[in-house]
Amino acid sequence: MNKRSRGAIQGIVQGVGFRPFVYRLAARHGLGGYVANSPVGVEIEVEGAEADIRMFARAVATEHPPLAYIADVRWEEIAPKNEVAFTIIQSREGPKRSALISPDVCICPDCLAELRDPLNRRFGYPFINCTNCGPRYTIIEDVPYDRPATTMRRFAMCRACQEEYDNPVDRRFHAQPNACWECGPKISLHDRNGNAISCEDPVAACISLLQEGAILAVKGLGGFHLVADASNHTAVAGLRKRKHREEKPLAVMVRDMNAAFEIAHVNDQEAGLLGSRQRPVVLLIKRRSHGLSSLVAPRNRYLGVMLPYTPLHYLLMDGPFRALVMTSGNMTEEPICIDNKTAVNRLKGVADYFLTHNRDIYLRSDDSVLKVVDGISRQIRRSRGYVPMPIFLPDELKMLPPVLAVGAELKNTICLTKKNRAFLSQHIGDMENLETFDFFSLTVSHLSRILEVEPEVVACDLHPDYLSTRFARGQKERPVVAVQHHHAHIVSCMAEHGLRGPVIGVAMDGTGLGLDGHIWGGEVIVSDLTSFNRKAQLEYVPLPGGDAAAKNPWRMALIYLYKSYGEDLFDLSIPFVRDLNPSEASIVLRMALKGINSPLTSSCGRLFDAVSALLGLRRTIAYEGQAAVELEMAQSGTDEGVYPWEVSPEGCGWIIKTAGIIHGMVQDMENGEGRGVMARRFHNTLIRMLRDVCLMMREETGIQQIAASGGVFQNATLLTGLTRVLEAEGFSIYTHARVPANDGGICLGQAVCAGLRHLGLKGAFEGSNEIYG
Repeated sequence: MNKRSRGAIQGIVQGVGFRPFVYRLAARHGLGGYVANSPVGVEIEVEGAEADIRMFARAVATEHPPLAYIADVRWEEIAPKNEVAFTIIQSREGPKRSALISPDVCICPDCLAELRDPLNRRFGYPFINCTNCGPRYTIIEDVPYDRPATTMRRFAMCRACQEEYDNPVDRRFHAQPNACWECGPKISLHDRNGNAISCEDPVAACISLLQEGAILAVKGLGGFHLVADASNHTAVAGLRKRKHREEKPLAVMVRDMNAAFEIAHVNDQEAGLLGSRQRPVVLLIKRRSHGLSSLVAPRNRYLGVMLPYTPLHYLLMDGPFRALVMTSGNMTEEPICIDNKTAVNRLKGVADYFLTHNRDIYLRSDDSVLKVVDGISRQIRRSRGYVPMPIFLPDELKMLPPVLAVGAELKNTICLTKKNRAFLSQHIGDMENLETFDFFSLTVSHLSRILEVEPEVVACDLHPDYLSTRFARGQKERPVVAVQHHHAHIVSCMAEHGLRGPVIGVAMDGTGLGLDGHIWGGEVIVSDLTSFNRKAQLEYVPLPGGDAAAKNPWRMALIYLYKSYGEDLFDLSIPFVRDLNPSEASIVLRMALKGINSPLTSSCGRLFDAVSALLGLRRTIAYEGQAAVELEMAQSGTDEGVYPWEVSPEGCGWIIKTAGIIHGMVQDMENGEGRGVMARRFHNTLIRMLRDVCLMMREETGIQQIAASGGVFQNATLLTGLTRVLEAEGFSIYTHARVPANDGGICLGQAVCAGLRHLGLKGAFEGSNEIYG
């Protein structure tokens, strides 16, 4: 007697060839029934022999398409319908949606082979795709994921494409972006004013222009790239000058893995990342003779390298280039351009030519950036290829209410929670202008719509002047929970690893408003998911000029010298003091001493800035974190020396005093020590200092688990060194991998903390946190 079963499959199962896979599987096992997209994923009913149904269900879970991800499977037996045929039916609507949407993925091997095949009807077609590859998140306006709900709806399929689309055994069955030369999107070449340039082959024309040193704006998957020959020093210099991006490293694209090996050192794990379907930018150590312009990544040991991920990229890389600069198509600090008119208006002062197309990008998505540190692939910027894949939280957090967390100011991302799934958005950027705020607002509304999440609570940073905080406070119909910046960092790390706490949280970054109104950034706390207690901190110093001090590291060096030597600093025979402008130095010191626009800070990032300036590496910066990056890059040798420091009790906590570090460095300079050795000793000192503080915290609290978070932990020397010494002391240390350690991951911590607080769950450290009262 036949049986009939109904299956509900949740996960990434729409737009990835899952229904044709199920269709073929049912045919293999001789089963009747149907498969359909549903608001929660995919719905299946199968009828046949009980043994065949069991084998079918097992195969669904183990043999699914490469882009599919199954988060949950539920089967139930239902009454037979005497159905023999198996069909794929129209998508089902419903009141609640929880289907996961696939990220955008790189061209698959089958499509790449067709792109290269002169006998294939899609030979050289820049938008070739199938159910195993191509655009997803950036073209979806709504779910279920069907063509009318994407930006491909304007392109009516030709007869040949429609036949593929309708054929359940074809690789392009229900491939929503399916298209060809006859019916699909087209590319076109334009001059800097947007005027079309007539040419038979726009790609070939672009290759010639790049060889001549031109700068191109090329419309891609998630936005425009600015493109130049990375070996052409004049072209790279021109791109930097026009874009006002003086020194921040530029990403490059290479033809294939062999080309990556020619310009950088690549280990197996890094090669795996480069060749993954996400195709992120991977930070790789440069080869000495890489053959690229020195302006691609000045004063940096690393190159940001990626492989082609769209058909158009592969066609462009047919040119004789060692590498192409592929940097975000925007003016510095603005969001990446996504539509043709805006790109011409914004970038005509940068690009000589525009290679555009007429397939709209609904939602911009920058390239993701990863780095392998200590054998772990770590997100630095989580965006294209990874979003909107959720971070799965522990099952005990399924009771979490729907939360919208709006992130911080720099490297902004947002987070929406749905039960135990946390959906982090793509990289939005620094919330410092209207264009970025508009992108932020669109991302909030778009993610809320496609995930069908109606937040019950909004989480934000404690700082009242952040644009994200102002947005949150404007949501009058929902309660708002402000989460202290560094607590959010630690909770983000805890959530990524499924920890409930308590933990010792080591939060090291550049800036974040503290509970006392000062600028925190060098904190050791004890924490659970909803509360924390600040136990130790770097000693407060003035931040003369506020943000101006972060952009001018020499100011912080002056402040730390004054903290250590007082007025006697001007008698020091070191280059930094000799190079000071007496008038400027006097003004900065007066500001600091009188407290004029000089908030107090415990920022570890500003300590890095001070040391970088003191060693003569960076007096001013051209991009955020530059002084710290160049300080790490300047290290030399395997020197194990350390500088003295002091940890003193104060109130209910401990103050980490740095005067000994400054004295030690000055003495080294006076003795003629190389700055590479001093940079190394500074890193050694921080590692030992934080280890000792953690040992003190364990002795006081008995806590064995440590969570480390904050942008300073993008420093590989500090991260690996601290991990080693803490593990040697018997600690379990947890650091970021799937979520950035910088402010790009802070929204996850905000969401978890605020959601649990909204449920009335309080932690073990309530007494010290009036903000959560």
